[in-house]
Amino acid sequence: MSEVTGTERPPLGIRVMHALGKEPDWLAMTAEELVALRDAVNRKRASRLARLITGFPDRGATIEWQEVALPGRGLRVRVYRPSPGRGGGRGDLPLVLHVHGGGFVGTAVQSDWVNSHLAVRLPAVVVSVEHRLLDRETPLSAAVDDGWDVLRHVVRHAAQWKVDPARIAVFGESTGSMVTALAAIRAREAGLLLRAQVLVNPAVDLTSAGFEHASMRRHADSPMLTMPQMRLFQRLAVPPGTDPRALSPVHADDLSGLAPALVVVPTVDPVSDHGRCYAERLRADGTPARLAEYPGATHAFLSMPGVVPQARAARAEIVEFLREALTG
Repeated sequence: MSEVTGTERPPLGIRVMHALGKEPDWLAMTAEELVALRDAVNRKRASRLARLITGFPDRGATIEWQEVALPGRGLRVRVYRPSPGRGGGRGDLPLVLHVHGGGFVGTAVQSDWVNSHLAVRLPAVVVSVEHRLLDRETPLSAAVDDGWDVLRHVVRHAAQWKVDPARIAVFGESTGSMVTALAAIRAREAGLLLRAQVLVNPAVDLTSAGFEHASMRRHADSPMLTMPQMRLFQRLAVPPGTDPRALSPVHADDLSGLAPALVVVPTVDPVSDHGRCYAERLRADGTPARLAEYPGATHAFLSMPGVVPQARAARAEIVEFLREALTG
């Protein structure tokens, strides 16, 4: 894949955060240390102070946690609706299913900024899945099932959720993009019509080939995603004996007939070539795909509008794309 030429530096805010932080020894981390790190990171991301980085929600949106009863388990989702004065009282709003990034850390709260603005500006009901996070006992397939099962649940109970089951989109970030890309494939196979899919800094290849891209080498030590993090993610996502192709949508046999895609790629990102490759694969199989690159932006930039200025332009592009797909 082609790379952006010239020297690229992450935004100043990202460089400062990186300089002040300490990189854990990801590959030597024990199960207990991973749980402790996860809890600490997610507490920070859900704190009020973190809003300076993750952005302030749109005041025109209501945000609440809800419990979804799924087969054999319950799962929390974070629901964003436009307030009654902004169209939230209607029962025919589009549905946007969102899956946050992080893999072995992460929470729906870190995406409050973008999801609340989507809810108000589309308008739509945005349901963000607080999926199971990866650990020694929980592979990526669990998160994939969580995303798909929540989507089916909300569609089956559309009247209860006050959404229009004929106007549905999926939206994922990082690992969440892998979950939603696989959900789009499952939707096609199940006969569930999706209007659109939005994949932001997607990590869509867990095979050995996924680590051979030029972007992996060039940005192996990027401030928001490093090669050791990716190796730990791969180890947890696909335990020994698991076929990584089954969790790598870029290697799917058939990507035709899927919902039109917007693939958002920050260029200072080890997995930037994942997004480029996936957009090419979609187009080659006949699925419309728009590739939107954001020079100088880092991995996870859409969840950090306070320090990455490109996040606002990306949000505007996502709103425009979804509005066009979900109207009518």
